[in-house]
Amino acid sequence: MEQEFKLNYKRTFYMGFAFFAILMLWQMYNYYCPLILKDLLGDDKDYLIGIIMAADNMFAIWMLPLFGILSDKTNTKIGKRMPYMIIGMALSALCFPLIAVMYYKSTLVGVIVMMGIILVIMNIYRNPAVALMPDLTPKPLRSKANGIINLVGYIGAVIGGAIAMVIGMIFKGETDGPKRALIAFIVASLFMILALVILIFKINEPKILEEMKDELERGEKYSKSFTDVNNETKLSKADKKNIFIMLFVVLFLFVSFNAVESFYSVFCKETFTKGEFQTSIPVGTIVMAGLPLSSIITFLCAINLPVKIGRKPTVLIGIGCLVLGFLIVVLEGLFHFYNPIIFIVAIIICGIGWALVNANTYPMLVEVSSSKNIGKYTGLYYTFSMIAQSITPILAGLLITIKKQYNVLFIYSLVTMIIAGIIFLFFKEKKVTIEKKVGFETFEDND
Repeated sequence: MEQEFKLNYKRTFYMGFAFFAILMLWQMYNYYCPLILKDLLGDDKDYLIGIIMAADNMFAIWMLPLFGILSDKTNTKIGKRMPYMIIGMALSALCFPLIAVMYYKSTLVGVIVMMGIILVIMNIYRNPAVALMPDLTPKPLRSKANGIINLVGYIGAVIGGAIAMVIGMIFKGETDGPKRALIAFIVASLFMILALVILIFKINEPKILEEMKDELERGEKYSKSFTDVNNETKLSKADKKNIFIMLFVVLFLFVSFNAVESFYSVFCKETFTKGEFQTSIPVGTIVMAGLPLSSIITFLCAINLPVKIGRKPTVLIGIGCLVLGFLIVVLEGLFHFYNPIIFIVAIIICGIGWALVNANTYPMLVEVSSSKNIGKYTGLYYTFSMIAQSITPILAGLLITIKKQYNVLFIYSLVTMIIAGIIFLFFKEKKVTIEKKVGFETFEDND
C-alpha cells in the first residue's frame, strides 16, 4: 500500500505570500480607485469609471498568457517563476503609491496612466506566482494547497481593509481623500516589500522541486484528468470538453463577482452615507475587511472539504452561497429597504462562497497540465477571468448609469452567477481513490 500524500503546510504558507501581495494590492486598488475616479470625474459618470477600471485589464488578456508561457520556458539559478515574482513585486511596491500622488495633484490623466502602469507590472508576476503552487505540489493536494495559498492571500486583503478602516477613522473630512489614499498606498507597498523578503528567504524553488520530484511523479497516477498520463501531450475528448466548460464558468464567475468588486465602495457610499438609508456604521470599510475575512475563515474550516465530497460539489456549494448573498441584496432593493447589517451579512455569505469557488476552480483547470505547461493553463484561466474583468465594469457601470439605481448591480451579478452555475453542472469530475485515506493532517512541519 502506498504512503499517503502529505502537504507541507509551512512551505505552502510561505508560497502564499506572493498571493498575499497580489490580493492586498487588488483590495486597495478596487476600493480606492473607483472613489478617486468618482471624485475627479464628478457625479453621473459611473459608466466612465467602469470603462477606466476595465480598460487596464485589457493588458492582462494578452500579458498573462505571455508571461505564463515565458515562465514555463525560463531556467535560472533561482527557478523559473521566482525571477518574475521578484521583479514584479519590487516594481509594484515602488510604483503603487504614485496613483495616490497623481490624485493628490488632482490630475485625472496621471491617475489613469499610473493605474495602467501598475496593472502592467502586476501582470508580469501574477501568472508565475500562481503557477508556483502546482509546480511544487502533487495533484491530489492542489485544492488543499490552493486553499492555504488563498488563505494567506486573503490575510493580505484583510490587512488592506484594515489599513483603509484605520486611515478612514483618522481622516474623516471630505477633503482628506488624497491624504487617505496616499498613506494607505504607501503602507500597502511596505507590506508588499515584506512579503517579497519572506519569499526570497523561504522559497528556494529549484531545491524544493528536486526534493518533491518523486512525489510529483507519484501524484500524476492519481490525477483526475481523463488523459493518459503517459500521453499528456494529447488531451482526451473528456478533458477538452471540461477545459471548455471550466473556462466559461470562470468567465461568468468573474463577470458576476467583479461587478460587485468594482462598484461596492461606490454603492456603499451612495446608499449608506446619504439619503434615507444613511447610517453611522462604516459599511464600506466593514465590507472591505469582512469579505476577505469571511473567506479566510472558510479556507480554515473547509480546507479538507474537496477531499471529503469532491471539488465539483464544493464549487456548487460556493456558487449557491454567492447566489444567496446576491439575492438578499436584490430583495432589499426590490422592497426598498437597505439595512446595513443585512447587507454586510449578505456580503459575508458571498465571501464564503467565493472562497470555496476560488480554492477549487483553478486546480480543476490545471489538472490536465504537466510540469512543462502549467504556466500555459494558468494563462488560460487568467485570460478568461481578465476578459470578464474587462467587460463587466463597463456593462455594470452602464446599467447603473441608465437605471440610475445601484440595485441593478446585484441583479446583474445574480443572473450571471446563476448562468455560471448552470454551465458548471456539465463539468464531469473523474472519481479517483487513493489507496490510503488522506486525512486532515495537523498543521505540522513536514520537512
